[in-house]
Amino acid sequence: MEITPLVMGSRQMIAVAEIQPSPFSVVAENDVDIAARENLLDRAMGSGRKRKSSEKLRRGRRPSEGLAFVARAADGMLIGTVRLWDVAAGDRSALLLGPLAVDPSLKSAGVGSALMRVAIDEARRLGHKAILLVGDAPYYARFGFSAEKTGSLSMPGPYEQHRFLALELEDGALDGAHGVLRATGRKVFKTLLAAAA
Repeated sequence: MEITPLVMGSRQMIAVAEIQPSPFSVVAENDVDIAARENLLDRAMGSGRKRKSSEKLRRGRRPSEGLAFVARAADGMLIGTVRLWDVAAGDRSALLLGPLAVDPSLKSAGVGSALMRVAIDEARRLGHKAILLVGDAPYYARFGFSAEKTGSLSMPGPYEQHRFLALELEDGALDGAHGVLRATGRKVFKTLLAAAA
């Protein structure tokens, strides 16, 4: 699969990838995607998704600036989503990736991989140093994630340590990092208050 960056007029398309039989695009998420994204997350992850420890770090926060993406089918339907969130990993700044979700009818079509590659590349381009997530190690290993640097870090709430993974975007970014992850991103209510003013 080839991912090609495109710029189209004033609307930037981050990437286009081919799936059989239809193309899809990965673009920056916008406000009109909220309802479709929530519906997709419910279908792909079920009702228990909001009880995960990762959700404690996302609740009441906005994704990291410029790091929320959706995948759209050729007809415009939202078929995938990924967001990254600002967190502190001990005394280090990092990103928390998630949730990554793809329409269940399109599993193994390359949508999740395209979303991951765009998210990682854009995080690196924006100067972030590390990405953390809780997920399936064999799946995320293909993108460079491992549990090697998370042994002295922990999530708030229950999680499986072997599923707590990291990718350093800069070598040594997590060396010596320890402690419980905490949210550091922009709060939702501050943004809403500013918009109302």
